[in-house]
Amino acid sequence: MHSNAAATENKAARSSAHRFVEELLETADVRLDGTRPWDIRLRQPGVPETVLARGNLGFGEAYMDGQWECEQLDGFFARVLAARLDEKVPASKLVWHALRSRWTNRQTTRRAWQVGQAHYDIGNDFYRAMLDARMTYTCGYWGDGARTLDEAQEHKLDLICRKLGLRPGMRLLDIGCGWGSLMGYAAEHYGVSCVGVTISKEQAELGAQRYAGLPVEFRLMDYRSLNETFDRIASVGMFEHVGGHNYRAYMDVAQRCLSDDGLFLLHTIGKNRRGTPPDPWIDRYIFPNGEIPALTEVTDAVEGVFVVEDLHNFGADYDRTLMAWYQNFEAAWPQFASCMGERFRRMWRYYLLSCAGGFRAREIQLW
Repeated sequence: MHSNAAATENKAARSSAHRFVEELLETADVRLDGTRPWDIRLRQPGVPETVLARGNLGFGEAYMDGQWECEQLDGFFARVLAARLDEKVPASKLVWHALRSRWTNRQTTRRAWQVGQAHYDIGNDFYRAMLDARMTYTCGYWGDGARTLDEAQEHKLDLICRKLGLRPGMRLLDIGCGWGSLMGYAAEHYGVSCVGVTISKEQAELGAQRYAGLPVEFRLMDYRSLNETFDRIASVGMFEHVGGHNYRAYMDVAQRCLSDDGLFLLHTIGKNRRGTPPDPWIDRYIFPNGEIPALTEVTDAVEGVFVVEDLHNFGADYDRTLMAWYQNFEAAWPQFASCMGERFRRMWRYYLLSCAGGFRAREIQLW
């Protein structure tokens, strides 16, 4: 009798959770077990309960495990985020993650290397297959009529060089240089010498090989150890790893390394509202200890340190960039399938397409 009653109670609870999630999704024009490309199709029971209990983290893990499918994940996320459904799901289970990111410095000099090992060092061949010819792992600039990913990235690199007013003989510092696409482009087209810092061993080694014939130097080091003068500084897609506890210290490093009449260009993903915690799924599986800033957090950090001369948002271009990466990733997957496995493929697909949906919904920006 007791076990039957418990089973009945559990069935009722599951039905209640299913109905709640179903009604919530309908407000974003998404259906459970629907037939449209952006609808969710459940492959195993318990997914609605997982969403209510563990939020984004549980939802992403359930996808990685094959518990649900969606033909057009980017379309699904664009609708869900535009409707702000994430704000309507009970967040009690995520409180600890929010407090931990707010009260602790997760981007100390010791922890800063974790993202290099976990994300950027998973294989140069993998990133070479996914990215453009220069291996630029940041948003392309499609606003100048670019038709391909290679063109969009070249346009972005040239835009940065023009904003910085680079001239032959200048010395450029690239904080978070990746595989060196900006430094290589600036050295080739603008005649400058470059120093780049990265916390990725794989990036530093391949970058040094690719640009061996140019005045380009790669240093495997944390940005906080920098203390020399440059005419110009750029930081492209690295500020997302700095963390709110370190924003001011980061600006102080840039200031002490910049000549008195120099220019500093910061290129960062951003969020619309300050005080919101990092996404727990992204934090665990993609960018450990990552944190994207709100614009007010950036301006707080530069107050009294720099004069802001120019602010440019082309976040909508990241949607198109991510979709191009996704197409390259899927096309190249057969050569990585045996060593990386299906769970990695689903994880990476979820990462690229959920981010594309976020930019499409204008919930994430690129400044």
